[in-house]
Amino acid sequence: MTQPTAQSDTAAAGPSDEVVRICQELIRIDSTNFGDGSGPGEREAADYVVAQLREVGLEPTVVESQPGRTSVVVRLEGADRARPALCLHGHLDVVPANSADWQVDPFSGELRDGCVWGRGAVDMKDMDAMILSVVRHLARTGTKPPRDLVVAFFADEEAGGVHGSHFVVDHHPELFEGVTEAISEVGGYSVTVPTADGTPSRAYLLQTAEKGIAWLRLHAQGRAGHGSVPNHENAIVRLSEAITRISTHPWPREYVASVRQLLDGLSDLTGVAWTDEDAEELLGHLGGAQGFVRGTLQDTANVTMASAGYKHNVIPQGATAAVDCRFLPGHEESLMATIRELAGEHVEVEVVHRDIALDAPFDGPLVEAMKAALLAEDPDARVLPYCLSGGTDNKALSKLGITGYGFAPLRLPADLDFAPMFHGIDERVPVDALDFGARVLLRLVQTC
Repeated sequence: MTQPTAQSDTAAAGPSDEVVRICQELIRIDSTNFGDGSGPGEREAADYVVAQLREVGLEPTVVESQPGRTSVVVRLEGADRARPALCLHGHLDVVPANSADWQVDPFSGELRDGCVWGRGAVDMKDMDAMILSVVRHLARTGTKPPRDLVVAFFADEEAGGVHGSHFVVDHHPELFEGVTEAISEVGGYSVTVPTADGTPSRAYLLQTAEKGIAWLRLHAQGRAGHGSVPNHENAIVRLSEAITRISTHPWPREYVASVRQLLDGLSDLTGVAWTDEDAEELLGHLGGAQGFVRGTLQDTANVTMASAGYKHNVIPQGATAAVDCRFLPGHEESLMATIRELAGEHVEVEVVHRDIALDAPFDGPLVEAMKAALLAEDPDARVLPYCLSGGTDNKALSKLGITGYGFAPLRLPADLDFAPMFHGIDERVPVDALDFGARVLLRLVQTC
């Protein structure tokens, strides 16, 4: 293990002084993950991270699952090595961006209107930059965190982590020796809601749970034939009927504990009551974040891709579609049984990728430390738990018994529609929010 390099200059730049620069430089590295093995991979971004760590005297471990699919892990020694270690982790890949849809070049890292713009500004090179700036500050100043700190930057999160977090956990579990808790993306950002007396108030959503993933492919089989001849065994029709049944299926609502706590907390803030049968008015106060919350009220299944045929006058014998299913904790088997029933006898259901749901408690020393770090910077705010409709690399770390939370702290303007920018266009993060997040994250790792 490499020890941080102590320097006499304790007035060295703090995390807030370089977090924007690091975020911009990471965005300018195209690390697009198309999910099919194509794309540039994460190697250039990983090399950048390694250089930033080595510059302050750290020597990280580099793990490559395949050429170009690169993850980086480094450990900082804590003051009390008998305590369980904490992991901070992010992913280096981003989803594709069509530059024609954007106001700016998605890989420019442009500063505009007080924000850093570009693919990854929200998901999740903003948090990568906060982590890097905090770690560099600790190493540069010779500051030991209270306990060992394991920092990881993974490849391939946007395609399920097979070549990233899952590979590292499966092949190099020793890198996480002694780690019991982890912090990563999505949670920790603020939403502004009206209180009962009409004044606005910020609530920070700390992610304590996340739905499981089932990425499926539907294969419809039929009888090939001439496009002019009636055909009651048309594979495209069979597939479309299965898609219609799946897309119109009324998945029953179930409010898991984290969702109930979130809605109860929002109800206290806003004065708006809710019931299991009617939470619409309350959800409306969440603005753009309500989509994420609505996605946690039941299991979901969305068709995302379809493919069939090869000529206008030929009825094909096969047709396929991709379905992105997300299930609540404990619902995996029931969701799969429902999908197979809805698909019908002529459509095979193939499992492309599966991963577990997670549910962590909204209490304990780490949660209290996260709350305290936020409230020290924004004392009038509330911190509430929530369940993520998507997934994170915490799923892979859970195989090592590590409890994961989503905590990328950002104090956001009330008029910024932040949550829809995850995988959306014109991703951007306010400079002030990055500064805020770096201060909160530093306070957290120095006190937990």
